[in-house]
Amino acid sequence: MTMTSDHDPLPALARNFDRMLAQLANASSAGKISYQGRVLDAACRVLKLPGGLAELEQRAAKLDDAGVFAGTDWAMPAGLVPSMVGNTLRSTDSRTVVLECLSLLRFQAVLKGEHATPALQRETARQFLTQVLALNLDRIIGTTTEAARVQATELAPAVDALLQRLLATVGTGGILTQLVDEVWRILRQRPLQVDHVKSMILQIAVAMNQEGSGLGVSDARSGADRLISALFGPSQLCRDDPGLAAYRARLAASDSGTLQAEATGMARAMHDTGLVSDYHTALLHFILDSGQTHLLPVALGLSSTGLDALRCYQPLVHRLIEVALHPGTAQGVLCLSLMLERGIMYSPPIAPSLWRLLGSSLTPACEAALTMAFGEGVSPHQRLVAGVVCLLGLPLGVGQGNNPTCQSARALSIWALNDPDYLLWLLAQATSNDRIVIYFEGDALDSSLLPAGLAQNTPLDADPVSVLLVPHLDRIYAEMGRRVAGRPEDPHRWINPELHGWWVGREFHIAVDIATGKLRDYDRFIRDFHLAYHPLHNGNEPVIHPQPAGIAVTNSNGVFVGWHAITIVRVALDQKGEMRVYFFNPNNDSGQDWGLGIVVSTHGKGERLGEGSLPFAQFASRLYIFHDDGLRTSLAVPVDDAEIDAIRDMAIRSWARDRLEA
Repeated sequence: MTMTSDHDPLPALARNFDRMLAQLANASSAGKISYQGRVLDAACRVLKLPGGLAELEQRAAKLDDAGVFAGTDWAMPAGLVPSMVGNTLRSTDSRTVVLECLSLLRFQAVLKGEHATPALQRETARQFLTQVLALNLDRIIGTTTEAARVQATELAPAVDALLQRLLATVGTGGILTQLVDEVWRILRQRPLQVDHVKSMILQIAVAMNQEGSGLGVSDARSGADRLISALFGPSQLCRDDPGLAAYRARLAASDSGTLQAEATGMARAMHDTGLVSDYHTALLHFILDSGQTHLLPVALGLSSTGLDALRCYQPLVHRLIEVALHPGTAQGVLCLSLMLERGIMYSPPIAPSLWRLLGSSLTPACEAALTMAFGEGVSPHQRLVAGVVCLLGLPLGVGQGNNPTCQSARALSIWALNDPDYLLWLLAQATSNDRIVIYFEGDALDSSLLPAGLAQNTPLDADPVSVLLVPHLDRIYAEMGRRVAGRPEDPHRWINPELHGWWVGREFHIAVDIATGKLRDYDRFIRDFHLAYHPLHNGNEPVIHPQPAGIAVTNSNGVFVGWHAITIVRVALDQKGEMRVYFFNPNNDSGQDWGLGIVVSTHGKGERLGEGSLPFAQFASRLYIFHDDGLRTSLAVPVDDAEIDAIRDMAIRSWARDRLEA
């Protein structure tokens, strides 16, 4: 018997939902928490019914305005991460799934022009939804696994319907094209963590094999083929992705010319994309096991610099390969190559420190942390050695992940770049004693005796070295902050030199007054920055050591978001003769739109691996803290007032809008 509209429960549920929504909208800030749960439960019931998604879609703007996201992780839409949406939509907690669905409906409403909020712009909404769809192509094109079907919750059909609705709004033509472009943009920065990138590439491969999928395959094929082959068939003997066992057999049956071509092909694909195939690790182990070590520099793609380092430290390099480079840690092949190219092994403490690491055993707590973060596919010790190789090879590839620990991530990067033996010493402390000791103004700070800082739990979205060291560094950083809390200056004046190292300039410059938050002698601040860092004003003196600095982060509208720790790496002319600041941003992705035409570049403007860059004036307009060594040259050139005025104008139109001096 066909159910009539009189028996349809949706209208009654919708009316009840509207009453709850009105109560939420009228509640006080403190009272919203109790009403949020009721609204989410009601939304869950509506979402399960046929036509329920359309009802919620009509109310997307009202839900946002009423405060359904207030106090939750979804409160700041501009800070949400597309790669996390898929896991959230598969959560067994219905309220979490509903919140994510409502958030996606909010993005859709903004994109369609049905909802206006200063926290989210239409183009940002389009980019976010495009990435979400690209990362969930398996659900869109119906290629979910049997395990996913078995574990699906009651909300799974509604979630699939929502993704299809979003697909209809965003359009299918550009998904693969934009996804491929996004993968290449990320890989050009050479991040340490590439699992999410590999997941994207796998979804690209699946989508491109779907006949009639309508996902714009032809537009993306050229770049996608290179990415897919780099992971699954980078060389002639594994072009058909035969599996590791079959590949090893093919290597054993190959002549010297074939092996030479194989090593060359592997290296070319690795350095071209920044991705390393598991087949590459099999090739390296075959080279060592068969004694054909003359092929090793070819397989690593080494220049004469790297080749010299390999010859000087051949037993150590061989041992690093044997211990650290396996399927599951393949990215370490690229980093080993880059580490040799850096020549850091020539520093006397490095080789002994690496031998110590290779022979060390980890405490049970360290092993548990690494296993929790990465699983059991590779032993914790192997995982850590690979992580060290990666960090030493790509010091600017480390990121803070989804953790509020930019200070600690920046410190690891600076040490890996400038003082790797100190980094290895800190790691030895952590793996031996579950603690590290750092001195602050003469006092020893023992991380094992300090309360947790911003990182309340083991950071899971991080590289192996960060997983072990960040909790300790975070406690010490917080303790340093407590010890200087009563001083009448920004705490980083004392913390940065003590935490990062002696090379941090003791001259400290800050753009704002700590007590009031207003600009303080801002013109002098900008002038001093030029005299300290601009080669045309400081006697052509380069940045000797990487220097910690603080920026005022702004969104794509130029609106102030918060303070953030970065590293000034160097200042130089780009290929077009424009002076640029090249810096490290520990937030995993340097390419950002800071509003009012200030867009951080990550490639094509003279950037080295992991650097972001901006023209000098644009960078200065977002700077609020910097250090210098106080050494002034007689060759200093005064800064034109017009340059100062332009930078001040960029600051006042963005983060300093409400910070004008009285």
